Amino acid sequence: MPVSPLKPTIMIIEEQIQDLFKKAYSTFNARDINTALSTMHPDIQWPKAFEGGYVSGHNEIREYWTRQWTEISPNVEPIEFNKRQNGNVEIRVHQVVKDLQGNLLFDGTVKHIYTLEDSLLRRMDIELL
Repeated sequence: MPVSPLKPTIMIIEEQIQDLFKKAYSTFNARDINTALSTMHPDIQWPKAFEGGYVSGHNEIREYWTRQWTEISPNVEPIEFNKRQNGNVEIRVHQVVKDLQGNLLFDGTVKHIYTLEDSLLRRMDIELL
């Protein structure tokens, strides 16, 4: 894999992996939980961004998202995909979060850092820019 001269610790990721993430983000934004979960390892670790801590596994993510969507309306669009030297995938995303009345709570860019296992999402972490 070619290494970018401007970012020596980041590599471009394969199209197949990008497609996995595009499916995960688009189905999350569409509130299609079952299809979003199909991109994830059964033992996925997922951050509770607005509460702190993590949830583990498909059932806990389903409960977390279902509860979250009764309080806020997040929309997350991937902007840039890169692979780190350690194998993790870094995705810079534009995230817009509104309350259920449409009031803007957050509009900004963050990094989502993923660990993959068996070609599925195994862990996600969030880094602020």
